[in-house]
Amino acid sequence: MSSSHTNGPRVHGDMPPSSSSAASLSNSSATGLPPLSLSILGVEPLDEFIKEVADFVHHMIVTRPEHLGGVVEVEAKIGLIVDRAAGGRLKLPVLVETVLDPNAPLDIRFESNMSSTQHRHYNTLLNSLKTDQPTASPLDYSHLYLLDNFFPAPSDPASDSGRGGDKVRVTRDEKTSQVVQCVKKIRLGDLNVWSPHHKADWRVSVNLEVPVQHPLGSPSYTRRKDRMRYTHEEFVIDLTQVTTHSAPNAPPQQILHELELEIARPELLLATAAKRNDVTVSEHERSAFDELIRAFVNNARILVKNSMTEGGW
Repeated sequence: MSSSHTNGPRVHGDMPPSSSSAASLSNSSATGLPPLSLSILGVEPLDEFIKEVADFVHHMIVTRPEHLGGVVEVEAKIGLIVDRAAGGRLKLPVLVETVLDPNAPLDIRFESNMSSTQHRHYNTLLNSLKTDQPTASPLDYSHLYLLDNFFPAPSDPASDSGRGGDKVRVTRDEKTSQVVQCVKKIRLGDLNVWSPHHKADWRVSVNLEVPVQHPLGSPSYTRRKDRMRYTHEEFVIDLTQVTTHSAPNAPPQQILHELELEIARPELLLATAAKRNDVTVSEHERSAFDELIRAFVNNARILVKNSMTEGGW
């Protein structure tokens, strides 16, 4: 972990009202604002943004091809939504953070690569959260060196993702050469989020990682991942430098820097998804999935909000 300073970068978030402001409301004078109800019904409307993300993730989970088995992965990547025709970041007549309709006729792509300066910025920020700004829940850290070898996936109509070009990924610990994972990754769906007030956007992806046998032959290409991993409660934040090679010992072809957020326990994700809207269980159990997604969305928003204002992408 890179060294951090005692006066680390300030983390920008929405601050709760102070006790003094709350007291001033409760002791309001005739000219002050009296206590207000949440609404005319006394309840607060659902946050449609978070519900949209929760509905999307839940739909991807319950409609996945269960016969394949595998592990459901839910992740959010920070990057830019690019307008292919204009060649720059997407522009829309919208003033606030917006979920884009996956079926809308938009010619866009999502770019998760950031500058090395932005990478260092997030590294310093996350280090400061671990060392200088402790919370009730600690932030754990590990530094991983991983080697991904990609092989063409054997033809299998039963597991066809419908896109072709599927690959098998064999991941090894670069220090020990031990195989960490051997999977075929099937993308179930993406949801793009445009953030006009900030310098970055984000994308939610739901994937299925299906264990497979180690393939024979030589890999099509190789990726080396220098990954700093921060774990907080039910979430993992990976800050990674990815170096792509055409072969294991070939010179690097491309170096990328990526930041992604992932739900740490797939088994918890599936267990809470199964009880969503189930009237036979308690309200606490019914709402657990939406609470998990709410915290997931909030973490993604905080990462976007704390991106560099200039030179990050």
